[in-house]
Amino acid sequence: MIIASELREGMTIRIEDQIYKVLEVASKVGAAKMSGVVKTKLINVRSGRISEPHFRLQERLHDLEVERRLMQFLYVEGDTCTFMRPDTFEQVEIPYATLGIGKEFLQPGLEMPVEFFEGEPISVTVPPVTEVRVATTAPQSHSQQDSAWKEATLENGLSIRVPLFIAPGDTVRVDVRTGRYIERARAEHKHGA
Repeated sequence: MIIASELREGMTIRIEDQIYKVLEVASKVGAAKMSGVVKTKLINVRSGRISEPHFRLQERLHDLEVERRLMQFLYVEGDTCTFMRPDTFEQVEIPYATLGIGKEFLQPGLEMPVEFFEGEPISVTVPPVTEVRVATTAPQSHSQQDSAWKEATLENGLSIRVPLFIAPGDTVRVDVRTGRYIERARAEHKHGA
């Protein structure tokens, strides 16, 4: 058991027999006689539904111990993702919805931690930043304007906004949680280089 003020991003909790992964946490201290609240953004690990409950600072919650195993992404079929343990070749399926926008960045062979609770896979820890090659965008421009952006389509089909100097074939670093451009990847980090 923990109290709501101890909640942290990435924790797994149980509320009314449902298991949730904590995506965001923000505490708001109350004024005068009002007690503070903890605002959260949670994802139900089975249904993929996102909720934003508020808890009292001292409210008691059930935190869950999860086991992490490094697994390799294989493929998506229907509404599930299949992962495999590289050492035993055991395969598990995880609901596609639980990956959030991270599912857009899955590539066969990519290894990432999968969390298990009581032997059941409940979530995948998607890296916060990934590198993706730009498939199409307007021609490269060396404008004097640093804040100018243009649309680009990545190899995974996701559309993002990138600076004018980015050209098709460039590899860019993207924030997986928001799908936003961070920077152009350096040559030594490019895939296949």
